[in-house]
Amino acid sequence: MKEKKTNRFLPLLMALSVIVGILIGTFYANHFSGNRLSIINSSSNKLNNLLRIIDAQYVDSVDVNDLVEKALPQILAELDPHSIYISAKDMQITNDDLKGSFSGIGVEFTIRQDTLHVQQVIGNGPAERAGVIAGDKIVMVDGKPFTGKTLTNEEAMHRLKGPKDTKVKLGILRYGEKKIRNIVVTRGEIPTKSVTATYMLNDKTGYIRIKNFGENTYAELLIALAQLSQQGFENLTIDLRGNTGGYLESAVQIANEFMPKGRLITYMEGRKSPRKEFRSDGRGSYQNIPLVILIDEGSASASEILAGAIQDNDRGTIIGRRSFGKGLVQQPIPFSDGSMVRLTIARYYTPSGRCIQKPYVAGDNSDYEDDMLARYKHGEFFSQDSIKHSGRAYTTRIGRVVYGGGGITPDIFIAEDTTAYTSYYKAASMTGLILQFAYNYTDNNRQKLNEFTTSEELAKYLVKQNTVEQFAAFADKSGLKRRNLMIKRSHKLLERYINSRIIYNMMNEEAWLKYLNADDPAIIETLRVFHANKAFPKAPAKAAKKKTAVLLGRGYGLARGKRLLA
Repeated sequence: MKEKKTNRFLPLLMALSVIVGILIGTFYANHFSGNRLSIINSSSNKLNNLLRIIDAQYVDSVDVNDLVEKALPQILAELDPHSIYISAKDMQITNDDLKGSFSGIGVEFTIRQDTLHVQQVIGNGPAERAGVIAGDKIVMVDGKPFTGKTLTNEEAMHRLKGPKDTKVKLGILRYGEKKIRNIVVTRGEIPTKSVTATYMLNDKTGYIRIKNFGENTYAELLIALAQLSQQGFENLTIDLRGNTGGYLESAVQIANEFMPKGRLITYMEGRKSPRKEFRSDGRGSYQNIPLVILIDEGSASASEILAGAIQDNDRGTIIGRRSFGKGLVQQPIPFSDGSMVRLTIARYYTPSGRCIQKPYVAGDNSDYEDDMLARYKHGEFFSQDSIKHSGRAYTTRIGRVVYGGGGITPDIFIAEDTTAYTSYYKAASMTGLILQFAYNYTDNNRQKLNEFTTSEELAKYLVKQNTVEQFAAFADKSGLKRRNLMIKRSHKLLERYINSRIIYNMMNEEAWLKYLNADDPAIIETLRVFHANKAFPKAPAKAAKKKTAVLLGRGYGLARGKRLLA
């Protein structure tokens, strides 16, 4: 009888044991899960249940993994414009620029007419050592055809990149030769520079162009500063135009190089992220050098951290146009399959306390994505008076007024010059015809163009070749009808664009920038500021004697720990 009673209560005892186990497991999951991601509430369990139901019962067969890959970006889009999902296959491409190197053959290429053309060969890289030269066409890879309409940039990078010390056999068609030559290249580590130009604008003024903020940006900057020191620079221009950002700690390290001890560089704070400050440690070697920072509407994130720190501390002059307005900090969270989520965990603030994130509506990015077009239509690119500030006013250390709520507004505004714009120029640039012509011209004249060693020499030669007329004839044959009056009006713009691309194809980014900077209004204004000894901002007359409120708090030094993207 006892045995029967025991058997009767056994299922009940087992059920109670399971319930107790679940409760204990839930308690420990809640309290001791650390930074691991977990899905424990009923709403989020719906996602898992839905996927199981689809997999089990949907009328057609479904790739559930593919469904998840498509769903994740949509979920993150409901949060903010900068929380994103990166698939495993896109991770390598995404990280290469920031990492500072990748493993490959060491060429810069473009795909034209279904064929890969080598535009530049990295000096002393694997391809150069193997005998590949600029202008070569890669038509075979490992014995298989490498041409056709299906050839894409992604496919080319997939085939040419690979683990270090592995070999790849290239079939090369060289200009003037009919026979394909085979070249075996041993892949190696290829550096990706974020400091892409370092030279003297005049006998006293150094220029450094920072393309993005990666792992090695600070080290590259120190090397660039050392080079300029050897040339006796007394003033410094840092060009951040078009720099979309990168690692926060790189921007903090660079700002530290120019700040006296104890200055607030930036701070970040979020719902689950306590306020963390980054202050200068006083070890920077260039704390007193006159400084100008160049920005534009393409300068974002870490660029704005650096520009904001310099502006709010009255350490230098900001010249250009209002920056993008990204004040959100993302933390990379990797998944086991190699994919990653970059999740917004905090907002960053400039030393004066302003958040420069421009307004957005969670789940609706249409206005956010069209912001640049709206600025253009409103006239902001052409007049400083057209700039709309959505945030309140703040003050710098010496009492200058600055605004939050939408980018860094420069101290000196540089309007975009559109007086020579025509519909012909717009069509020529937007359709890619100028780039195509520049590639063709470079390939067809490479032997002659190789005679020139500086961008100045090459530019003078190109002016004599009347490249604008040659382009007009090429464009007419390519479907862009000739418009003589418009070509005359846009002649300077066309010549500048065409010749700059030929210089880029033949030389490098520094040579290209030297050519463009020669008559750049922002550079001209920069030199005027230095000449007038006005790089250090002055206090407003009415506020000169007033003490500006300075944010106080525990200093955390330079960025350490988890890598953050801004």
